[in-house]
Amino acid sequence: MCSGRVDLEFILRAFSNGADGVFIGGCRLNECNYITHGNYDALSNVLLSRKIMEHIGLNPERLRIEFMSSGDGILLAEMINDFCRKAEKIGSLGKSEGIDEKGLKFKLEAVTKLIPYVKLVEREKLRVPFKSEEAYHKFFSSDEVNRLFNDLILDKLAISQIMLLLREKPLSTGEMSEILGLNPSEVSRHMHSSSRHGLVRYDENRNRYALA
Repeated sequence: MCSGRVDLEFILRAFSNGADGVFIGGCRLNECNYITHGNYDALSNVLLSRKIMEHIGLNPERLRIEFMSSGDGILLAEMINDFCRKAEKIGSLGKSEGIDEKGLKFKLEAVTKLIPYVKLVEREKLRVPFKSEEAYHKFFSSDEVNRLFNDLILDKLAISQIMLLLREKPLSTGEMSEILGLNPSEVSRHMHSSSRHGLVRYDENRNRYALA
């Protein structure tokens, strides 16, 4: 299977199922057997996934991609062994990051619900103009991409988390702020936006927000 078909959903599913690390092997860059150069798509996906992982508190080193030819069997074995040693050193998923099982499940579910939107943003806003590994790493570490990531993805992720919280019970702005570690003004902004879109309603009797 082309490495370009390793979807963000596959990566998140692996972590949701308790995997301590995800290793992706692809063809050497610029040596794709197809015209699609899917290995560059895989690299883009990994770099974006690492940014998301870092934001939700997971060590981005738990996700790794390497490129090699079909004749590099020994190299593949060495890379996998090295990755396994590093994953073991990092420790169990969530525990070594100080995230309990419930909190980890919550964070991964919030990101998973956002996958279609993230893929749309990646396709329309985060396409690298030049096909080189250096260009991809430089692009995804640039100030412009960090700004786009904050403006287009992190806000939506916060709303996704809020929707999951309100699915359990109505909450006040202060309660959501404390649970998510967000500034109360940020939560209020998300609530106003969500109210306009008919996603939430404000219960004046209980002074709480609830799903619409």
